Amino acid sequence: MKTESLPGRGDWIGLDIGGANIKAAHINGMAKVVPFEVWKRPDELSDVIRSIAASLPASRGVALTMTAELCDCYPTRRVGVGAVLDASVRALPGRAMAIWGVDGLFHRVEAIREEPMLAAAANWLALAKLAARLVAEDPAILIDIGSTTTDLIPIARGEVAARGRTDTERLQTGELVYAGVRRTPLHALATRLPHRGVPTGLAAELFASTLDLYLILGDIPSEPTDISTADGRPATLAAARDRLARMIGADREGFSMEDARELARAADRVLTNRLVEEAQRACLATVGPPQAAIVAGSGEFLAARVARELIPPSGPIISLNDAWGPAGSASGCAFAVVQLAAEQLDVDAFRSGSVEDRP
Repeated sequence: MKTESLPGRGDWIGLDIGGANIKAAHINGMAKVVPFEVWKRPDELSDVIRSIAASLPASRGVALTMTAELCDCYPTRRVGVGAVLDASVRALPGRAMAIWGVDGLFHRVEAIREEPMLAAAANWLALAKLAARLVAEDPAILIDIGSTTTDLIPIARGEVAARGRTDTERLQTGELVYAGVRRTPLHALATRLPHRGVPTGLAAELFASTLDLYLILGDIPSEPTDISTADGRPATLAAARDRLARMIGADREGFSMEDARELARAADRVLTNRLVEEAQRACLATVGPPQAAIVAGSGEFLAARVARELIPPSGPIISLNDAWGPAGSASGCAFAVVQLAAEQLDVDAFRSGSVEDRP
């Protein structure tokens, strides 16, 4: 999916600055996802943004969205929005910067400094607005599962039908679930799981995360160089088994790979059920039972399983990986926000202030 290159409208990059990952997309289709834990190194954010932008083709405009303002290195979200803006402006001087808001509009930096909560956690809306165009059936749902959270967005007549706008509102409506396929602690899913057929209490410790489930089940491939795990050891099958064993007070000597698979299957079932229930709650209050689904995110494999339990057997399940390509799907909200900016904004006019913030 590409936007027609018009004078002043094809010169953008999109940035989605999250707490654990920064995603970037150029209007030409090139995209990057860079792991970066903002709460550990907030002073390095500007350097990381500069490096990411330099790795993409040149552009004169930046379409920016964020969720990193919620990181606990910032005392308030208001402070966090300001810090992300400051880091972005320092990293990319001289570029027109359009900030995406929860009102579905692009705003200038000055406007967001005056009303920072407009920009807080707005990225989901950009993705939902662009993805909703893919659905012919009505009603539908977007299921976007990432490393940390899941968005469950009702769609009616090709438009976003979500009730919530802030994270708190969305957590209340079921449209946001704080669970994903990598970073969610296992004990946040359940207090007990079966071990050799016996319900067994889980340790309330960060011994294992959902990454371990999906390594064991084969949904996420092993990556020996990835140490962003619960114990800092590699993202491999053997290390995942060790981490799961500790959840029930065991170790590799008394916990086989089949034990790990049993625990992982049960935990996956708990998470799937939770997402199905929240999706039903989100849709029934707005659009009714969905007849189609769009699935997205690094957890698209799980989103597809949730979708199959939500929609009729004949209902279509549209993969963003197929619709937008691997780069567009991986960069998600960054891809969406740059497409919207290129459609709606002229770089020079936006920089000069000769146009108002606009949808």
